[in-house]
Amino acid sequence: MKKVILMFCLAVGFTQLSNAQIDFGLKAGVNYNNAGEDSFKESSADIIDGGAEAKTGYHVGLWFRGDIPVLGGLYLRPEIVYTQVKTEFELLSDSDDYSFKKLDVPVLVGKKFLGFANVFIGPSFQYILDDEISYKEFTSDELDKFSVGLQMGVGVEFGNIGVDVRWERGLTNNEANFVTDNFTVDNRTNQIIFGLSLKL
Repeated sequence: MKKVILMFCLAVGFTQLSNAQIDFGLKAGVNYNNAGEDSFKESSADIIDGGAEAKTGYHVGLWFRGDIPVLGGLYLRPEIVYTQVKTEFELLSDSDDYSFKKLDVPVLVGKKFLGFANVFIGPSFQYILDDEISYKEFTSDELDKFSVGLQMGVGVEFGNIGVDVRWERGLTNNEANFVTDNFTVDNRTNQIIFGLSLKL
């Protein structure tokens, strides 16, 4: 069902862009993923000490933008972005990083104002390409690799250069379960993203 929703949104988005002047370019930046303090169940208190802490990740990708003819003044901005997300959790004897790589497809609707600024919001469809967490009998195949999130943010543009900051939150329930010791890692992103865009 989630894949059907993704295909529908992309089809609608590119149909709208096909009737508009399209800008496109490259983007890159850093992201700070804040996996919640409650990522681990209390029954693992002897294993996990203090929950998860945010670490710096990065993203690179492509963006497209065009006015929406049926909604004067608004634009549509779909993106295709490769993202690495990192989180650190403290073990009683050590610390370890949990990182995963994903493909993000945000489909954003925005509004320009003041001639150089803009605001935007929209769904972000995410597919986990690879994760680097292992514990006893758990394997990455147990993850639900497809999820849906929400992005919103603000940006400014000066010529061909754009800078934006956005917040992303995963909406679908997406947990990695370590059955043996009865604790979970919450895969839903909750991150602040700083991006730099170049219009080609």
